[in-house]
Amino acid sequence: MIIQFSAGKLILSPYEVQARLDNGCQLYAMVDDIKFHDDALMLVADAGAVRWNIKLDSSEQLQEIKHELGIS
Repeated sequence: MIIQFSAGKLILSPYEVQARLDNGCQLYAMVDDIKFHDDALMLVADAGAVRWNIKLDSSEQLQEIKHELGIS
């Protein structure tokens, strides 16, 4: 599944999240390393030594990502 947001797009699979940003950066994380901060509309990848986060545009996007990844 692909979700467009203001900074680029997120590509979701059952095992991985890819963030392809408009500035050319590509970020990858395993689904097990993904967390959400609902109040801040943040998707956070935390794999110990590597951490990144993306601010989403709406709570609907956040819910759609959670649903697609099977995260409640």
